[in-house]
Amino acid sequence: MTTEATAGLASVMGATIRRELLLAMRSPGDVINPLMFFIISVTLFPLGGGVEDAFLATIAPGVIWVTALLAVMLSLDSLYRADYEDGNLEQLLMSPQPLYFLVLSKVFSHWLMACLPIIVLAPVLALMLKLPAAGIGALVISLALGTPILVLIGAIGMALTVGLSRSGLLLAVLILPLYVPVLIFGTGVVDAAINEMAYAGLLALMGAMLALAISLSPLAIVAALRISVN
Repeated sequence: MTTEATAGLASVMGATIRRELLLAMRSPGDVINPLMFFIISVTLFPLGGGVEDAFLATIAPGVIWVTALLAVMLSLDSLYRADYEDGNLEQLLMSPQPLYFLVLSKVFSHWLMACLPIIVLAPVLALMLKLPAAGIGALVISLALGTPILVLIGAIGMALTVGLSRSGLLLAVLILPLYVPVLIFGTGVVDAAINEMAYAGLLALMGAMLALAISLSPLAIVAALRISVN
């Protein structure tokens, strides 16, 4: 790829990211609703399960990771729905630019709006759940590696079901089994940090999963969108 082509592609990707962020700011509910779900769900656990510090510290990694996973799923409906309804999705698929990078830019924009606030708030909620300080850093790193994987996998399922009027249950059936390894490794990293065990290997596995998802998911997303739109 020539220098001019690379610069042009970078410009298109930047424009796509800016467009998605502007559209998200015009519909703040799509961003705020999953975040509020995450906050409310986490804060309800101490009320329903007891306030003993030891108990809260034990369940904190699982609670935060499960609620973050569900919040990501809740946010996925806004990924393609508006573009599908107004015809922009068809225009995207007919673009002369490589669809791999356009789809990747769109997914990255969604991660910025839907997942980055969750990562920022996670340490505060973890302290509320009495998570030991040793686990805070590991929690943030695991979420930073894991949430992009969740979005990329969810984007495939959403691309397959975007043309359906009620796709929530089908989407959950499609992607929840694929989320299980991410959930296991994510909570395992935090548990290992709390117990003063080495967790670099788990982080390496999550990094490998992220690299694999970035490499292959856009291809699957483009194929799924073509099926749904056509």
